[in-house]
Amino acid sequence: MESIRVVLVSVPRDEARELATAIVEERLAACINIVPRIDSVYWWDDKIETDSESLMIIKTTAGRIDELIEYIEENHPYDLPEVLALPLTEGLPDYIAWIKEETE
Repeated sequence: MESIRVVLVSVPRDEARELATAIVEERLAACINIVPRIDSVYWWDDKIETDSESLMIIKTTAGRIDELIEYIEENHPYDLPEVLALPLTEGLPDYIAWIKEETE
């Protein structure tokens, strides 16, 4: 389980599906769920900003995480995209095996 990562990336709503498809096509992730609407509130340039975005929940392996982050940095429209990788501690073994197989 320790080799699996769940990566959270917020993205403009109209760009989520295209970016998610490209990431999966590159085999940088086995699966990406898109939560279609989140409201983000954050500090940027010394003021509070709000945006309606989508949240991508990306399932990948630790071995692909550096390539995934690099790909997101190069293809994400934000200057500083949110990319948070969380280690997976438990999961259905067959699903974990599938993630590994699809990202080889």
